[in-house]
Amino acid sequence: MSALIVERVKEVALPLLQELGLELVEVEFRREASGWVLRLYLDKNGGLTLVDCQRASEELSDLLDVENLIDHPYSLEISSPGLNRPLSREGDFLRFMGQRARLTTSQAIAGQRRFLGTLKGFEGGRISLEQEDGTVVLIPYALISKARLAPVL
Repeated sequence: MSALIVERVKEVALPLLQELGLELVEVEFRREASGWVLRLYLDKNGGLTLVDCQRASEELSDLLDVENLIDHPYSLEISSPGLNRPLSREGDFLRFMGQRARLTTSQAIAGQRRFLGTLKGFEGGRISLEQEDGTVVLIPYALISKARLAPVL
């Protein structure tokens, strides 16, 4: 049920967010201690501002009320994906080229499933990642189960 709501929210919210110049990074809908929470992680070139979050929250709240996708009380939260931003689309790997990332694959590649290094490119359905030891590994995009930026703090 939650997965269906997440997909419907994405479908409904995406055109509005694009109109506002915002990128939809991730949607979560889950029960927490305070009750049900619908959380949308947004981003934009140059970074997300508090004003962006407020405007998106107001407009999405109205839209979701009209669409009536969720039939019980919930809280709407708008957030930035933060420093450890998920990389979920092919374009993310190009956009964040040169930055450090942590990737997990669904199958082992050269005997490992977890990778940490600098994104070097994306071509032919494969991500090029320079690991901490200087070796470059080519990871098929189809095998990525989780990917996040991993900035050095």
